[in-house]
Amino acid sequence: MNQTYFRTHHDGDTTTIISLGEWTLHHEPAIRKALQTLELKQNIIWDFAEVESFDSVGMLLFITFYQQFKKKASIKLVGYTQEQERLYRLVFAHYTKESIPSRDRNILYRIGELTLSSYLQFLSFLEFMGHVTASFLRYFVNPKNFRYKEIMYHIQQSGMNAIFIVALTSFLVGLVISYQSAVELAKFGADIFIVDMASISITRELGPMITAIVVAGRSGSAYTAQIGAMKITEEISAMRTMGFDPYYFLVLPRIIALMIALPLLIFFADVMGILGSAFAAKMELNISYMQFMERLQEVLDTKHFYIGIIKGPIFALLIALIGCFRGFEVSDDTESIGSQTTASVVNSIFFVIAFDALFSVILTQWGI
Repeated sequence: MNQTYFRTHHDGDTTTIISLGEWTLHHEPAIRKALQTLELKQNIIWDFAEVESFDSVGMLLFITFYQQFKKKASIKLVGYTQEQERLYRLVFAHYTKESIPSRDRNILYRIGELTLSSYLQFLSFLEFMGHVTASFLRYFVNPKNFRYKEIMYHIQQSGMNAIFIVALTSFLVGLVISYQSAVELAKFGADIFIVDMASISITRELGPMITAIVVAGRSGSAYTAQIGAMKITEEISAMRTMGFDPYYFLVLPRIIALMIALPLLIFFADVMGILGSAFAAKMELNISYMQFMERLQEVLDTKHFYIGIIKGPIFALLIALIGCFRGFEVSDDTESIGSQTTASVVNSIFFVIAFDALFSVILTQWGI
């Protein structure tokens, strides 16, 4: 909940600042940020009659801005109590303008900072996974509480509404790959092998990866923004207060919905990618659609199709987990929504590509 720490009004060349609420350590960043945006007149009246509490950090913040404002205008202080005056004298007696020298941020410092930050985020992710796992087990204990309505809603949002962009992207990728390959294959008289290359690469690798990347940028980022906005507006805190588990009601429906929707999108992407390839083969190599389909039935083994489809739920789990986790990592300012959404997309795409590479190596070693 947003809180106001002062209000101002202007009367001619006089600005009146009426301080409110708690000027304490917990609220110092917000008060400092708000004071930096003040527009001041030649005279200032600073009233502390409505301040609920002051601590040494709040008083130090007041002293800092009091000295800044005094350089630009004349200031009159009113409404302060004897306790606040004694705290002012105590803090001011030890106040110094000398800044503490900043630590040299050399390469070792940056490596340590990055390592510590990564370690803390890893611990946060383990905690998040623990909550999600516990909530997922509740589905088996009480299957009647399975949230079908929410799951169907997210299937529509993450799956049905993404069909157009997935279809267009897959069609263009299949078209471009086949068009570029056709030039080289034609040099060796191996025109028909364009079907082999396109069908296997699209169904096994490109279809799942393109779909996952599009969904990560579209749906994964949406999960982060939605949950992050709910955290800023304290809807998640309200859910906990009322006894509702946010992981059970917010995270699991999104994970299950995406694990259902992504394999279906991959199948659709395979079809559109092969159509794009057939279109390029017709244009560049004059291979008819009938020839293309006959060759496709000969060379495309079902194992390639199944490998691509099986990747769908795994990629969906990665994207949904990262998207929801980043949403819960949003802090109390709206700027963090943008940074966490960016991190969500980057992390999702990285792990999708990394796991796809891992699958390729393992399956190749197994001879599949």
